[in-house]
Amino acid sequence: MINRTVLERIVDAALNEDIGSGDVTSEAVTPAGAWAAAVIVAKQQGVLAGIPVAAAVFARVDSDLRIESLAPEGERVQVGQTVARLEGSARAILTGERTALNFLQRLSGVATAAAAFTAACAGTRARIVDTRKTAPGLRALDKYAVRVGGASNHRWGLYDGVLIKENHIRAGGGITRAVASARAHAPHTLRIEVECESLDQVEECLAAGVDIIMLDNMTTRRLADAVRMIDGRATVEASGNMTLARIPEVAATGVDLISVGALTHSTAALDLSLQITDWRGTDIVV
Repeated sequence: MINRTVLERIVDAALNEDIGSGDVTSEAVTPAGAWAAAVIVAKQQGVLAGIPVAAAVFARVDSDLRIESLAPEGERVQVGQTVARLEGSARAILTGERTALNFLQRLSGVATAAAAFTAACAGTRARIVDTRKTAPGLRALDKYAVRVGGASNHRWGLYDGVLIKENHIRAGGGITRAVASARAHAPHTLRIEVECESLDQVEECLAAGVDIIMLDNMTTRRLADAVRMIDGRATVEASGNMTLARIPEVAATGVDLISVGALTHSTAALDLSLQITDWRGTDIVV
């Protein structure tokens, strides 16, 4: 689920950005009080995510607007499938259309990618996880869509996990010193993860007793070597250059996690369309 307060803040910001002082087109060409019915249709096969967000958009535009979901979150929809139905103020539907579709298309694209990457490591111990490479201000929604698609969330921000990366290692005086400092300052409830680019660094992490070792931009053979070296003494995460085609061989090395930035930073939106199906005003019937 999505936190309601967070969702309303995101939706309000998006609507303010799009509507500004008013929807001049709809107000100019649509009779006041006109009623309309509309459907949202999939124009591309994929995994649906974001109907609650689209509903929140229309509710903020006009609380009397009714929206009915015709497909559950996480369902694989087909081309031409109707996923939702709306009815109410014609102006409200037209005003909320673009913002609602922007959310729905992006989140469905993320969920579709998450489902594909998850399927690619089926039968192995590996789980697909996202990263912090999300659209600024939309992290809660992006990570929601990842879960809808069947993948898992990595840390949400800098506040809920210790992840010592390359620049931290340099600034902190090396892995051993950085880990010791993190252990001394971070709450005991947070696990410590370190990014490694070589087997020597992996060995140093094991000696320092880190909880999670991130194997960054390693070849598949090197990943397998690292997994054997770690031998269950830490959770193993593979990261960097994780394309869909490469996932099966990476998962087969025995890693526990595969982090994929592409889930949220470069996934194509799923094509969905809103279509008016009925329209009535005081002097028009279409």
